[in-house]
Amino acid sequence: MRSLKMIDGCKGTQVYALNPTASGGGGAAGGGVGEKFLQHLQDHLRVNSIRSKSHRRYQSFSQTNNVNPSVLAEVLAIYGLPQSDLIEPQIDPSLKFVDFVGILADVHTKLENCPEFERSGVYMEQCAIFRGLPDPKLFRRCLRSARQHAVDVHSKVVLSAWLRFERREDELFGVSAMDCSGWSMECPKTSLVSGYNPESAHDICSCQNGLEKDGAMESDLQGQECSTSISYNDDDDEDDDYDMWFCIGDDEVKCNRYKIASLSRPFKSMLYGSFMESKKERIYFAQNGISAKAMRAAEVFSRIKSVDSFDPNVVFELLVLANRFCCDEMKSACDAYLAALVDDMDSAALLVEHGLEETAYLLVAACLQVFLRELPSSMHNPNVTRLFCSSEARERLASVGHASFLLYSFLSQIAMEEDIKSNTTVMLLERMGECATENWQKQLAFHQLGCVMLERKEFKDAQKWFEAAVEAGHVYSLVGVARAINKRGHKYKAYKMINSLISDYNPSGWMYQERSLYSSGKEKMMDLNTATEMDPTLSYPYKYRAVSMMEDDKIGASISEINKIIGFKVSPDCLELRAWFLISLEDYEGALTDVRALLTLDPQYMMFHGKLHGDQLVEILRHHVQQCNQADCWMQLYDRWSSVDDIGSLAVVHHMLANDPGKSLLRFRQSLLLLRLNCHKAAMRSLRMARNHAASEHERLIYEGWILYDTGYREEAIAKAEESISIQRSFEAFFLKAYVLSETTTDHESSFYVIQLLEDALRCPSDGLRKGQALSNLASIYVDVEKLDHAVDCYMNALNIKHTRAHQGLARVYHLKNLRKAAYDEMTKLIDKARYNASAYEKRSEYCDREMAKSDLSMATRLDPLRTYPYRYRAAVLMDDHKEAEAITELTKAIAFKPDLQLLHLRAAFHDSMGDYSATLRDCEAALCLDPKHTDTIELHQKAQKRADEQPK
Repeated sequence: MRSLKMIDGCKGTQVYALNPTASGGGGAAGGGVGEKFLQHLQDHLRVNSIRSKSHRRYQSFSQTNNVNPSVLAEVLAIYGLPQSDLIEPQIDPSLKFVDFVGILADVHTKLENCPEFERSGVYMEQCAIFRGLPDPKLFRRCLRSARQHAVDVHSKVVLSAWLRFERREDELFGVSAMDCSGWSMECPKTSLVSGYNPESAHDICSCQNGLEKDGAMESDLQGQECSTSISYNDDDDEDDDYDMWFCIGDDEVKCNRYKIASLSRPFKSMLYGSFMESKKERIYFAQNGISAKAMRAAEVFSRIKSVDSFDPNVVFELLVLANRFCCDEMKSACDAYLAALVDDMDSAALLVEHGLEETAYLLVAACLQVFLRELPSSMHNPNVTRLFCSSEARERLASVGHASFLLYSFLSQIAMEEDIKSNTTVMLLERMGECATENWQKQLAFHQLGCVMLERKEFKDAQKWFEAAVEAGHVYSLVGVARAINKRGHKYKAYKMINSLISDYNPSGWMYQERSLYSSGKEKMMDLNTATEMDPTLSYPYKYRAVSMMEDDKIGASISEINKIIGFKVSPDCLELRAWFLISLEDYEGALTDVRALLTLDPQYMMFHGKLHGDQLVEILRHHVQQCNQADCWMQLYDRWSSVDDIGSLAVVHHMLANDPGKSLLRFRQSLLLLRLNCHKAAMRSLRMARNHAASEHERLIYEGWILYDTGYREEAIAKAEESISIQRSFEAFFLKAYVLSETTTDHESSFYVIQLLEDALRCPSDGLRKGQALSNLASIYVDVEKLDHAVDCYMNALNIKHTRAHQGLARVYHLKNLRKAAYDEMTKLIDKARYNASAYEKRSEYCDREMAKSDLSMATRLDPLRTYPYRYRAAVLMDDHKEAEAITELTKAIAFKPDLQLLHLRAAFHDSMGDYSATLRDCEAALCLDPKHTDTIELHQKAQKRADEQPK
């Protein structure tokens, strides 16, 4: 098997003939395709397997435990391995820039100088810039700021719904779309109030009190028949106030001429102008389509300026009357009244058409709010998609003030996540482009349209949209133009285009990656190696090199190559590739581990080039590994957690959840592991599932607290922990409160309180995995308050229960005690025990001489190039050696693929020391775009600005 030339098997037409339109891994394929493909594999195995002649009964593919392992490996590898010339990198659908630091600096300056009422729009531009970054916290922070500074109702409605969607509250059991979360910024009622009030955005919402008042008012009105003939004055002499009548059919509605005239200018002209009605006491009003009941309501409104006592049907008629006779005050009152009636999908669907017909701004906003807060499920409602998708629908929304780039940007994002190839996605992106006014908006809309058309294999249209994005100023879209040109058969033209791109701009890793697609042989490998050198986070070069090695029968080398990126950037496609390599080595246990891990990242992942669900491959492989019960799995989890094997731990948890899918504790552990691997989206999904499967109220509150903390609501997270403790004292509740407090407060008094909380947590029942973490955290706080002996005791206790990471904390204590050698040795123990140990090499560098430190930091960079400390250290050493240009180059190399706050601040400081104040200001502004409250950068920026102003011009 190991000598099998994999590429020969992959070249068979059956690999792609089964579903020639199927997408790559990760796409959602229909069940029919999967079943057909599975049948095909079953037939292949049946023909090629070594079986007893008497055993001729057809077996299910999930029961292949009597299939010869070498045959299984051959079949799976042949069908699963990709060909090197058929894999290609995905085009990033987000904005991507050739000078990202310059863009960050420009948008920060723009934000600082723009009027307050325009800040929301600039924050949305920041959102578009941050969307493509791996850390979702930057995007969410800007989204909250955009909502905080929103002025009009439309923007508030869209942004509040968007914030809710980012937390995916639609996946939480028992939570209604229109529930108030408790914060003013996201309250559905507050969103319908116009005005600029950024200070109140973080206030606790008074919605609950308002609901109680509404309930009391409703109780008072119960039993009273709503009538428009209610007398609002006690004096019988008030009849003398009426001096005219509107005659509608057989009914006469008595009115006060002056008060009716005050409703609008048309009524004033009719009753006091040159019209004949001005001289009549009885005016025939039957031809206007208004009922006598509605006219009586209009008369009442002319006196009391309220519609609250009327029936909704009457208010509808009043709205029509108000529109027809330009009664602005009455229209606003009717609009607000009807908007308050909208509280679910049914009422929104019923009222939205009336709102559009009568241009009722608030009513349409209320309906829109329901549709948006019900996303993504509402996207599958044809009545909702009809409201947004066509050009005519956009024009109708625009006539009421509810068509915007913001709205269609939100809808398009969800549509692309749901199904990037759908017609709905295309139409929403087209409407988004129609709403785009600023250059960055056009760049985003046109670029995303190009990406969608490329996925749909409509290459001519893809080229058109990418070219439009380039014309709007988005240079990265040239990648899409070249890709579309190549797909249309002009490979050399695509090569020349990317070659010009590299010549015209400061080269980036993605440029060389793209050029490699249109070259071959040594030139291709040189471009891929350059791409990795300039941007080691690009996964395609690793994948291509690994597959190429596999084609040359270098299986061990191919696994080593793909391990390089999996070591610091875990993704389903790379795990899938390694699984195929391991299958070809007949290492089914390793392959099963990777498949389980990738299904944790993406439960809907499709294997075999998008033809078979990952769960089915798990069924195939699990019969070829040793079977484990739940107790065995706990032991495995303990061992893998202790050896810092996060991928292995994920696989064990996935196996345990297959046996006990409702175990919330396991879902919570899963989320912790995913966060350690920087898989934020998957981590939050696991946390939501933990919350949904919580067995008790106090447990559910804990998981809700973690969700709040991870989405930036720290005070609310503490409140959830306290509520949980009030119900039942538990390890996780105390740990949550202690963890959040330690992140938000730094004074000694707070530290002692955190110590008390962690000690309370340790007194509660829990397992060794979590207690080890609590002991380690407790020791860290002891170090902060200078109780080093207590810290040593805690770290040693953590190590006794195999919390391996405690070696790092213990090394820190030894260092503080001037036991440098002991600290170094402690970190060496961690390096030896940990499966993933880049951070251990980094920390050990602090406890040795310069040359050994440089060696450790080089290893840390090789294992995990995303760690920024090694670059900063090397740059500082170069600066000390008066090699300023080389120091700047070292930082620039890292900033090119990770624009980190600390890296930018340090480079700004270096520029400042060299007297290059314009470069200092540029880097400071870029850093402040990432963190506007970073005090050191603010001070450096102010000093540099002062020095720049003092320079002669």
